Amino acid sequence: MMSWFASLLINTVALMVVAGYFDRFHIENISAALLASVLLSLFNVFLKPILILLTLPVTIFSLGLFLIVINAALLSLTAELMGNSFNIDGFGMALLAAVIISLLNMFLTNFVLEPIKKSRKRK
Repeated sequence: MMSWFASLLINTVALMVVAGYFDRFHIENISAALLASVLLSLFNVFLKPILILLTLPVTIFSLGLFLIVINAALLSLTAELMGNSFNIDGFGMALLAAVIISLLNMFLTNFVLEPIKKSRKRK
């Protein structure tokens, strides 16, 4: 449960960072980013496996690069459900944001969260 909260926090930070750098990616405030992070994680748990299964031939043919399109689609769906508090202008921006958010999540998890977990296990 604690790792889920940590991943929510990391995802929230990643969303806020992307919103800070791109005008076409807008999040109103930190609570909207947290809600978007919760929605996105729920979509990743429930919808993403179904989408991956349905698009498996395309995903295999593209050597997994189609997963970025799935991530962008889920990010766009999150923005649509959030209304005015979370806006993405265009699918191209959603693709770019999906790539950056994935890289930021990977970086923050590997270089921030994992060392914290390791230091707690030593104690």
